[in-house]
Amino acid sequence: MTFLDQLRNAERQNGSLLCVGLDPEPAKFPDHLRGDVSKIYDFCAAIVDATADLVIAFKPQIAYFAAHGAEAQLERLMVHMRRVAPHVPVILDAKRGDIGSTAEQYAKEAFERYGADAVTLSPFMGFDSVQPYLKYHGKGAFLLCRTSNPGGDDFQPQHLRDLPGQPRLYEHIAALAQGPWNLNGQLGLVVGATYPAEIERVRALAPTVPLLIPGVGAQGGDAVATVRAGWRSEQGQTTAPIVVNSSRAILYASAAADFAALARQAAMHTRAVLNAAADDCK
Repeated sequence: MTFLDQLRNAERQNGSLLCVGLDPEPAKFPDHLRGDVSKIYDFCAAIVDATADLVIAFKPQIAYFAAHGAEAQLERLMVHMRRVAPHVPVILDAKRGDIGSTAEQYAKEAFERYGADAVTLSPFMGFDSVQPYLKYHGKGAFLLCRTSNPGGDDFQPQHLRDLPGQPRLYEHIAALAQGPWNLNGQLGLVVGATYPAEIERVRALAPTVPLLIPGVGAQGGDAVATVRAGWRSEQGQTTAPIVVNSSRAILYASAAADFAALARQAAMHTRAVLNAAADDCK
């Protein structure tokens, strides 16, 4: 089963467009775990257990583990997700981007060490920095395209060679992901929920690739506008999957001992909002 097949299967089985981002910050943990770096796995595993039937994907952010020397806990978490939610794909949010020989090592880290189903990448060093990941058949790679952070305005909306009539940088990346770079149908794009009009433009240029859409929840992205801009279907079947990520709003829904139950409630609410928006698009 390819990564794209996994996404479609998880969307059907869990009835969901929601991705839960796993960005563990010990300083924000519930009171009985707060500040304890050794509890990163325990915290994240509890979130996974509480939401495994509600999501289209999980997205652990590698920096939140590496900053605390918790890579071994991330490895344990990947095994745990495989065990309790084998139908849910895991996207390793690493945003790697380096020359080919180094990219080969990062690809090995993502797909062999951690066993991820997909990884996020920066495409700005060109195709040879992406190609090593595509050698892992069936795996996915999401290219940064139009990101949700304010600094994305510095480059991504600019015309290539600063000439009117040239495509904007994010438009160029979208066209490459839909076309010549997408050798085995493995590529997707990262587009921020804070720019729904530009999600719609990316979707027009890349009508079949999956979109990973962060920014819903704490970053202020509009869930309904996001779905309308990016999700597409024919005869009730998804033709262009979207993976709408929410992290902090779900992870830190409660600081009490019942944090996992409250995280589940937050995830259920967000899933319902996304599904209602998709129903309106059918």
